[in-house]
Amino acid sequence: MITWRAGVVESVGPTWPGASELRVALDEPWADPSLPARVKALAYPELVGTLAVGDRVLLNVSALARGLGTGGYALVVAPDGRLPGDGPAGPGHLVKARYTPLQTMVLGVDDQESEFHEVLRDADDLRGMPVVVADLHSALPAILAGVRHAASRPLRVAYVMTDGGALPAWFSRAVAGLREAGWIESCITTGQAFGGDLEAVTVHTGLLAAKHVVGADLAIVAQGPGNLGTGTQFGFSGVAAGEAVNAAVVLRGRPVASLRVSGADERERHLGVSHHSLTAYGRVAMRPADVPVPVFDGELSRLNELVADQVSYLQVMHRLFDVPAGAELRAALAATPVRLSTMGRGLDQDPASFLAAAVAGVHAASLLG
Repeated sequence: MITWRAGVVESVGPTWPGASELRVALDEPWADPSLPARVKALAYPELVGTLAVGDRVLLNVSALARGLGTGGYALVVAPDGRLPGDGPAGPGHLVKARYTPLQTMVLGVDDQESEFHEVLRDADDLRGMPVVVADLHSALPAILAGVRHAASRPLRVAYVMTDGGALPAWFSRAVAGLREAGWIESCITTGQAFGGDLEAVTVHTGLLAAKHVVGADLAIVAQGPGNLGTGTQFGFSGVAAGEAVNAAVVLRGRPVASLRVSGADERERHLGVSHHSLTAYGRVAMRPADVPVPVFDGELSRLNELVADQVSYLQVMHRLFDVPAGAELRAALAATPVRLSTMGRGLDQDPASFLAAAVAGVHAASLLG
């Protein structure tokens, strides 16, 4: 059941490609009087048009009302009483967010109407391209920091965004900042996700587009912002990381499985190597991958024995590589152009998390010489 509210735009705040932050005064109070009468709301102009101060808007506040992970935003469903104009007619017949009230039409890179259809129609080979796979969106800038730290030459990197988290790529300030800084060449949205530089039907065509359309040297596959988990062995959106490993091997790429590690998470199942990584790579992935294992120094070295023990059974199928995760790599992380944050913790609060992702980037870069 959707929890609805309507209100008036009082101010327009920060904007970034594809998204606009608003301050909205609500018409009706909440059932919980402790919740505010004014809320931050996020609008996607491609879906709802451009909004200004004084406009009335219809909001979905379901997750906000329950304190769930929408970044503290209500989401603008539509202008209230004023329809946006029709967009320009164009090619493309892929429908994403299908059969929801905000389903949207896009031109897929693999669509018959796409200029790249002939390139992708029979493409089935990544030609050994490294494919770094991660559970969380927060790993993306850390992996890139590792790539850039270790690469012997400038590399073209494509981000292949799956649909386990946010569906609109526009929700991610990290993607906007990384594109602006030139750290990623292209964002390719796959499955039900949309709003990337290129749209693809599946992770497979997303990876093939990264190689044959973008000309990427390396691809990173991860879900958009947000993560769904139920505290059960298989009930979490990150199981898709194992399927991405399978896709990379089927397409003759070189999968690199980034481990989700934490030295600060209070939940035992996520301390050291998260059970998400152990399940995705140990049970869901059916083909071998490279698994870079961080070797910490200093105060974090207390985690090394635990991490080594947790990943030991992965070597039955996968190739494990010890990769130093020391001060130089941490300095590279500190220089990222976007904020590092995972589960509300930054680099200083949980350095192991970002270092573990960064060593995957280091290893992937080493495969390219």
